[in-house]
Parts: sequence; C-alpha cells; structure tokens
Amino acid sequence: QVQLVESGGGLVQAGGSLRLSCSVSGSFFSITTMGWYRQAPGTQRDLVAIETESGIITYGDFVKGRFTISRNNNKNTVYLQMNSLKPEDTAVYYCYAGGLRRTASSGGAPYWGQGTQVTVSS
Repeated sequence: QVQLVESGGGLVQAGGSLRLSCSVSGSFFSITTMGWYRQAPGTQRDLVAIETESGIITYGDFVKGRFTISRNNNKNTVYLQMNSLKPEDTAVYYCYAGGLRRTASSGGAPYWGQGTQVTVSS
C-alpha cells in the first residue's frame, strides 16, 4: 500500500512563510514526478510545483519566485518552501506522485495525498 503523507500546513499571516513536506511510504520501484497541487473552494485543482526524478522543475504561473520545491529521492520526500504568502494562496495543498511504478515491470500511476490546509490571513 503506497501512501503520501503531508505535513506543514497551517495558518500564517500575509507575508509569512510555511514549509510543506510529503513522504511516500510503502513498496514501490520508482516515481517519475513529485510535487504539489492546490485547490481552493469552488475552483479546480491547480499546479503549484512539480519536479521530475531528473530534476526538471515546473512552477505554476502564480508562484513568481515565491515558492521553492525540492525533492530528496533517497528519502522519497518532496518539500515546498512557501515565502511571501498572500491571502489568495489559501487552499488545500495536495502532494502528488506521478508515474509511480510499484515494480520494475508495472506501469506508472498517479497518487495523491490527503491534502493539508494552508490559510493565509490578511
């Protein structure tokens, strides 16, 4: 059973910082992409940041240099450092593992964490 467990969400004032962490547990062979998406009430789930196993990083347009993703392949963990937070960053942040292969011969599949709430007050 593969699980993605997030931590680090919470309440912060505008201009503050938070660091999210996500660890992947269970038995698997490899993960192509790890990262974060977010979803505010009544909106679609949007890309925040993802990083491939080879180190290619993609950020959502709204990040504009405020967030930094980092991935520790040895620990199967991905982090999101969020600085200069704004009230519009308020959302549930979901950890994402894409192309996760349970064995060397299996195909890849997406996995999601349960989400962690980030609330930024003005």
